[in-house]
Amino acid sequence: MLHARVIKHILDFKEPAKTSRGTLVQKKTWYILLHDYFIGYTGIGECSIIPGLSIDDRSDYLQKLGEVCGEINAGVPVELLDLGEFPSIAFALEVALADLACNTEHQNILFPSEFTKGKAGIPINGLVWMGSREYMEKQIKEKLKQGFDTIKLKVGALDFETELDILGNIRKQFAPADITIRLDANGAFTPENVIEKLTHFSDFSIHSIEQPIRQGQLAAMANLCRTSPIPIALDEELIGISDVAVKEDILKIIQPQYIILKPSLVGGFAASVEWITIAEELGIAWWITSALEGNIGLNAIAQWTFALNNPMPQGLGTGQIYANNIDSPLTISGGKLFYRPRKHWDLSFMEW
Repeated sequence: MLHARVIKHILDFKEPAKTSRGTLVQKKTWYILLHDYFIGYTGIGECSIIPGLSIDDRSDYLQKLGEVCGEINAGVPVELLDLGEFPSIAFALEVALADLACNTEHQNILFPSEFTKGKAGIPINGLVWMGSREYMEKQIKEKLKQGFDTIKLKVGALDFETELDILGNIRKQFAPADITIRLDANGAFTPENVIEKLTHFSDFSIHSIEQPIRQGQLAAMANLCRTSPIPIALDEELIGISDVAVKEDILKIIQPQYIILKPSLVGGFAASVEWITIAEELGIAWWITSALEGNIGLNAIAQWTFALNNPMPQGLGTGQIYANNIDSPLTISGGKLFYRPRKHWDLSFMEW
């Protein structure tokens, strides 16, 4: 029999995280602990919601967490819980169950591989947050010094000419063969001005741009994917869609060049695989990105991602952004994410 409980943890950003949607200085997270009395082991999953973006960023979230724990403690199987409107909880439970299935003495090895053995890393992009020109250029220099050959810049909040100037300075120093540039607009542009923006961006050999206009504008996004001088990656467009037929319709209508999957926002690993399967059938490429999870969620996503054998740089570098993240074996070196088995998790505060 399983027993479920929840622990809250507030993650503090080392630096304010600014996007076109606002600025974050803290992020609430909840850990679901599933204890199996039969094997005497507890699995952990992380509920991660992003204010203003996650569909389960709602006033009754804590009430739902309580209801979920109550149902599990009453003997209701996890697979029978109604979590369609709460993808972050579905993800956390999926991770906690995977942790229970592996039962690796609190080392959080969910998908054993060369990655968890410490013998292989996952190529990742270096994330550059919005801010002043000086702040963004400082971050870029740090990422390049750390060995990243793919960087992702948040755009859409600064003066447009400043953003172009920053990109121009990068290209003066580094050719496309040396540094790949990805952009993330978080829906900052409009159908009316987006082509002009992307045309200017394209002067700097941009790999792709995530969600240049807000989600839900299918016709406008489909037209953009046909005419954009920069390949388009769907991100927010995938959030809140659980029906497989609707997923297929969206990708067939829009025909993006890429989709980006955040398991916490789309409902977990199984839900992400549905998107991947449809995308591959349509010739659409994809990669995985974390959704500002702490190290519990990031670890699960990284292990699962490695098993997918996607050679593209993934968006899994968010573990470094918090001042009070949980100590873990996850480390970044030379533009790759590694799991170092000799390092240990600090899960003492969870009171086993």
